[in-house]
Amino acid sequence: MTNTSAKISEQAAARAFSKQAPVFDQLYSTDTIIQYKRNRVREHIEKWISPQSKMLELNAGTGEDAIYFAQKGHHIHATDISGEMQKMLIKKVDQAQLEKMITYEICSFTELENLRQPGPYDYIFSNFAGLNCTSELEKVLDSFSFLLKPGGLVTLVVMPKFCLWEFLLLFKGKFKTAFRRFAGRKGAKAFIESEYFRCWYYNPSFIKKYLKSLFDTLSIEGLCTLVPPSYMENFADKHSKLYDNLKKREDKWKSNWPWRNVGDYYIITLKKKD
Repeated sequence: MTNTSAKISEQAAARAFSKQAPVFDQLYSTDTIIQYKRNRVREHIEKWISPQSKMLELNAGTGEDAIYFAQKGHHIHATDISGEMQKMLIKKVDQAQLEKMITYEICSFTELENLRQPGPYDYIFSNFAGLNCTSELEKVLDSFSFLLKPGGLVTLVVMPKFCLWEFLLLFKGKFKTAFRRFAGRKGAKAFIESEYFRCWYYNPSFIKKYLKSLFDTLSIEGLCTLVPPSYMENFADKHSKLYDNLKKREDKWKSNWPWRNVGDYYIITLKKKD
């Protein structure tokens, strides 16, 4: 994909999430599996983060994670390409009286060299597959070297090229969903709030290999490998005992092969070499 095409797709994603911003929290804040995913990511980060870290968040959305980590004593610079998402974040920051802990900026994660607050940071994180909205992930990864302090950490939550739950939908006749991650370089078509844009999928091996000269990989965990994806609505409520069992098994096996590679997402954490 050309740089122009990549930018057009990124702008379409920004329009889609801007339209969704006013109802985003209402749609997702009470979903059991989404809360499971969010808690898993936070627990993962808290295993590695040092007290009172200076953090950079990419695709911060409405600020749910920024608020959480600020209340834990960390300083966050929250970035997003969507202006409407930033408006929701700013409102939350004001309500929580966290103006001294959270700053914010509209900035694409493919243009981080233009950040008004270039760091260096102790920690960079990106949650819930925002990075899958670009065909130019290399640009994002390249920026980590100058944004992070030596020994700094980065945690990314990304969708891989294969999801076991999605592939099993083949047996329900949902071929489009079952095979969408095999779209390759052209990306898979996504649709939110009447806006079409494209998504690309990246295995953890791609990120690990691309950054290996400057970063050590500390951890890779599968997320929603045995627990189903959150778009399987009401699964946790309809099948509560099965859900609890799947959650226990996933938490036990999340770092093991093949489970770390076949989820709806994976969580990868890397450390910049000194």
